[in-house]
Amino acid sequence: MVMSLWSVAALVLVLNLPFGYWRANADKFSRQWFLAVHVPVPFVITVRLVSGLGWHFSTFPVMIGAFFAGQYLGGMLHELMKQQVRATVTACLVMDIAAGLGLKRHNIG
Repeated sequence: MVMSLWSVAALVLVLNLPFGYWRANADKFSRQWFLAVHVPVPFVITVRLVSGLGWHFSTFPVMIGAFFAGQYLGGMLHELMKQQVRATVTACLVMDIAAGLGLKRHNIG
């Protein structure tokens, strides 16, 4: 499957949103912060390989920009949620969105 550079960049940006959200909740340069920045890298590499984008040098600035934009926007989203949501904001974007939509957690066990 061949995808355009901009489609892959958009996917990388969206993929990094939850990791940027997680990173914003971690102490800078802590283990969690390091993981939040580096865990998405194998996924980005996989997206590059599956998309047929290749490894042309000209694609790197766009992909790196999309990676960091996703991290940055995820962090901004975390800050926005802390300011706007009356409930406790966690490090998990998915759970915070679910809580904001009024979905309740079900304890198993």
